[in-house]
Amino acid sequence: MKISELVKRTGVPKETIHFYIREGLLRKPRKSGVNTADYTETHVERLRLIKDLRDNHYLPIPEIKKILKALKKQSPGDQAVSRFKSRYLRPMDQLVEAEVPGREAFCRTTGLGPKWLERMEAWGVINARQEDGQPVYSQDDVIIGRLLVDIDRLGFGPKDGYDPRDLQQISDFIKDYVRSGQNKYLSTTLKKIAAGDYRESKIQIREVMSLFFYHMYRKRVREQYEEILEAMKDEDRAGA
Repeated sequence: MKISELVKRTGVPKETIHFYIREGLLRKPRKSGVNTADYTETHVERLRLIKDLRDNHYLPIPEIKKILKALKKQSPGDQAVSRFKSRYLRPMDQLVEAEVPGREAFCRTTGLGPKWLERMEAWGVINARQEDGQPVYSQDDVIIGRLLVDIDRLGFGPKDGYDPRDLQQISDFIKDYVRSGQNKYLSTTLKKIAAGDYRESKIQIREVMSLFFYHMYRKRVREQYEEILEAMKDEDRAGA
């Protein structure tokens, strides 16, 4: 594609694209003429990632270079996962600590209080593995911990009438669903593919299904919100 189409699809100005190429953030395009070049979908994906890191996370160019350098070292399967995430979500997990050792460090990193961490661990919402006598929390647990703090901040905490045990029910439902789905998949597929292929397939389907749950939840909440608004409008019209 020409640079004009690349600009249109990414919202990144032509001058900025040339700057990113000079800085090594973007691979040079293939020359198709004296003053023309061909850009690919790889350029689109990379520019969208850079734009997100700049616009939404305010990262300077040196930090973005570090992230892009780390992406180059990923396996083809991991790169495919990163493409899924950059296509649908902001790449927040690239900016969050991969693991956090120790309960105090976890609470400090996430803002979640020790009491609530203990409760979430008891409910199975957060699970740490033991290593050298101390709990080590995964990146997913770190993100969940931060989300729990935001949930409370946004008015969905116990003091607002929200029953936090609903989170346990959601966690248990997903756990049962995943276990059932994995058992079905393994019973029908495992004998047909090599171990390496299974790993790559598992990683990618994990990310795709995560995105499916994410967007399905957003969709159902939006529909419910619209129904409530419509009911309120009907009441207003009836009372007028």
